[in-house]
Amino acid sequence: MDPAVDPAVADPASLPVLEALHSTPARRYLAPDPIPDGVLWEILDAAVRGPSGGNAQQWGWVVVTDPDVKRTVAAWYRENWEAAYGVRRAQILAGEVDGGLTPRGYLGAEHLAHHLADAPVWVFPVLRGAAGATSPRVGSSIYGAVQHLCLAARAHGIGTSLTTLYGGHEDELRALLGLPEDALTMALVPLGYPSKGRWAQPKRRPVEEVVHWEKWGAHRERGGVAR
Repeated sequence: MDPAVDPAVADPASLPVLEALHSTPARRYLAPDPIPDGVLWEILDAAVRGPSGGNAQQWGWVVVTDPDVKRTVAAWYRENWEAAYGVRRAQILAGEVDGGLTPRGYLGAEHLAHHLADAPVWVFPVLRGAAGATSPRVGSSIYGAVQHLCLAARAHGIGTSLTTLYGGHEDELRALLGLPEDALTMALVPLGYPSKGRWAQPKRRPVEEVVHWEKWGAHRERGGVAR
């Protein structure tokens, strides 16, 4: 990748925090070009600066580059993709499905499903003590740090996306990665230099529509006018 395409690649420190927060969409078209080892360490070092419940840091970060492991997991991923989204391809691309993926978003996610193993580096955030957890909030102890990982990658011009579509194969994955019995993978984050698309602000519903003040359903415009 030509560093001139993204100034952050030449100088990651030049990317303002708020700009990064507003321009880090999921990047699903990833080139197979290798990521320099030093850059990868910087990204991981930024990740572990993220929040951890009680500062317990009951986490581990499994970096996968082994083609055989990636092929195995990618097959599970495609299987789940086809079951959840592939069967609705025609309807989604025709715009007949309300909510969820847009046709453009679908094509990007479909590309990732079929080219996941091409991403040069995968990172599995792993949480200890989570395998038997029943609280739906268990992931709160690591997901903030996962976003640190994605933002640090963004500063280096490296795309990421957070996915759990390999789900249903946790026991096989635990054996494949040699995880402790009490550990649970909380996501899969493929990393790679983008081969298509751009760093842009993701489309979201208006902030005034999704923010509630004091009680659910109480909205206000920017500037304090209630509505």
